[in-house]
Amino acid sequence: MRPRERREAGEQDLFRSRLDQIIDMNHALVKLSRAIDWRVLEERFGSVYTDGPGSPPLPTRLMAGITILKYMYDLSDEAVCDRWVENPYFQFFCGEEFFQHRLVFERSSLTRWRQRMGEEKLRALLQESLAVATRTEAMKPSDLARVVIDTTVQPKAVMFPTDAKLMNRAREIMVRLAKRHGLELRQSYARIGKLALIKHQRYAHAHQFKRANKALRKLRTYLGRVIRDIGRSIEGNDVLQQVFAKPMSLARRVRDQDRHQRGPKVYSLHAPEVECIGKGKAHRPYEFGVKVSVVTTLKRSSGGQFVAHVAALPGNPYDGHTLGTVIPAMEQMIGNTIERALTDAGYRGHNAPPSHRFKIYTAGQKNRRPGVADWYARMRQRPSFNSAITAYWDDDARQRFDVPRGEVWAECRNILPLN
Repeated sequence: MRPRERREAGEQDLFRSRLDQIIDMNHALVKLSRAIDWRVLEERFGSVYTDGPGSPPLPTRLMAGITILKYMYDLSDEAVCDRWVENPYFQFFCGEEFFQHRLVFERSSLTRWRQRMGEEKLRALLQESLAVATRTEAMKPSDLARVVIDTTVQPKAVMFPTDAKLMNRAREIMVRLAKRHGLELRQSYARIGKLALIKHQRYAHAHQFKRANKALRKLRTYLGRVIRDIGRSIEGNDVLQQVFAKPMSLARRVRDQDRHQRGPKVYSLHAPEVECIGKGKAHRPYEFGVKVSVVTTLKRSSGGQFVAHVAALPGNPYDGHTLGTVIPAMEQMIGNTIERALTDAGYRGHNAPPSHRFKIYTAGQKNRRPGVADWYARMRQRPSFNSAITAYWDDDARQRFDVPRGEVWAECRNILPLN
């Protein structure tokens, strides 16, 4: 069922005052709420719903508005819900006409709404923010022609992964799931498994690695016994085998993986898509999450510096190999052509589209093409240069002047042809 969208009804209440009568209508959030085209967001987000039975979802303006407020003020889900109850401007921004003394939705609804929308639909919020900035003259469309591209890591809410913690956690999950479906295990290892984890942590902290490895082998043995016990219990039962398929697969991967192995590993059981990413930071050598590409405007506009594009990059690709997909998607979203993109040295050897090959400037590169063109234009203004033009194009002279060859020189020659 599609959500029941809110419209300005103009209703009056004898015992309550309308929000537009008790707040300052010149407040920044009030002006922003009027500048946003909520109908566009309703059309984009409403496409994920189907007309079927059930209770209607929450209004799009309420969920999209509180998501915008969350990231505007850098708040958590709990904090933005608390402030929504006590802030009338937050409620007016989300489409309320009267002040609400209690939360009209559950906090977990925010998480479920974001998961339902997905990355593609949530980009509509970014696209609408750029449109609002252009309509309110906070940013010029020409400001999007020159951008800065970089990658960062979006960390996941996972504990620091160690083999001991993951094995003990996998055993606990398998035992809990077996009890939920009425399976009787020979032994759950709840007490001695926890004791083995504590011993491993203490021995590792004391640098007694032989004892720590012995405790780790016990944890691996306990997990293997639970996996085999459950496998024998569900053998021949197709329903239970389907229920235990994913948890059993993750538990086996955790049991078999090694600390020094290369390739994909399981770093979290509730979020197996988590990856280990090293960005070369001294204070944080390894981060566990997903790599994200962020594009911002190069010039600070009158309304500030804006984010032009955001994209998740699963698989931890090399930074330079992301431009082939990021640049076309960014130009399609903003409706503008990139004239210049600045990146750090991590983008060397990039795979930008051929049309943007000479528009990408990485840190530390030798900027030869504009220098040669400018030098050639200045030399053409001298009469003595025209007489020596033949010798200049000679191969030996070209080496003597240290002029670059290849496509760059050919393009420079086409721009400034010989007479």
